[in-house]
Amino acid sequence: MVAIACLALSLASPATADTISHADALRSLSPPGGGLWHGVYPGGRSGEEDDITLADVRAYERAVGHRVAWVYFSNNWYRSPRFPGSTARWIRDHGATPYVRLMLRSDPDHDHPEPKFTLKRIADGAFDRELRQWMRDAARFGTPLIVEFGTEMNGSWFSWNAQWNGRGKGAGLFAEAYRHIIDLSRAAGASNIVWVFHVNWSDWPDKPWNRFENYYPGDGYIDWFGVSIYSMQSPDETERTRFSLVGRTIKRLARLAPEKPVIIAEFATDVHNPREPAGVWATSAFRLMLSGRWPQLVGFSWWNETWQNDDTATHDTDMRVQSDPALAAVFRHYLSDSRVLP
Repeated sequence: MVAIACLALSLASPATADTISHADALRSLSPPGGGLWHGVYPGGRSGEEDDITLADVRAYERAVGHRVAWVYFSNNWYRSPRFPGSTARWIRDHGATPYVRLMLRSDPDHDHPEPKFTLKRIADGAFDRELRQWMRDAARFGTPLIVEFGTEMNGSWFSWNAQWNGRGKGAGLFAEAYRHIIDLSRAAGASNIVWVFHVNWSDWPDKPWNRFENYYPGDGYIDWFGVSIYSMQSPDETERTRFSLVGRTIKRLARLAPEKPVIIAEFATDVHNPREPAGVWATSAFRLMLSGRWPQLVGFSWWNETWQNDDTATHDTDMRVQSDPALAAVFRHYLSDSRVLP
């Protein structure tokens, strides 16, 4: 995807070149011949998903023996509402496409309503000045960007979930806010952005008002679907999640918009949990993704992070491939398949 596409689309300096058309951006990110793009969130220092480095990407690539097509990271507005140009540029220089989680939130904490960047205020234009500048800078970037707003909106942990926005009306507010953001990007000429609607594999809570279909901004706005699925998220967690369950989510997405490509935007499991070896879980995931069972699937990205849960080091979550030789061997085996790009 990216080394070739970015070279072809940015022969002129990105600072002076015209932004590519949306159709060209989509074409450059469409894998040929049933292939799958391989991306990663490479892990950062702070656990807030916005301080990744090239060294993080290279450590992951060494562990798995394969280059990445995109690098996934957060743009947290409690730090800055500016377009993350510096990070995006070194990702492009590495030969990958930047994949930005546009996180309009006031802090990194979960499970509470948003005091400032509410869905209604976004939809009503309270942050248009910042968003217009963000989109102008994205347009000036010149080459393809993958961007999502409202990651895992059907999960109650994020403040854009309907639980924190009026339940019955919250999903509609989300869709309105997302449409408003994309309208601003179009007005700013940011045709190089491929927009993702990124859901959790299950609706949490599992209530009619929280079905991810209710949040959907519409076919005219969204380019790709993304799905998150995790199994063990700490060494002592006891509830396993079979990767095959993501098939139910993909079927629902196909009913919602049959022609939209799907990516597994986030998948991972803790490498130290004794109840389920990470390599076994990843083997199941790769077999299913490469089986052809889901023809709309065009890519996947592993969540390669570690974080502290309490004051006991053995309780820390670790999903890094480089922390588990058996998991790294699984990645090396399946990423050698010719269908995995680039």
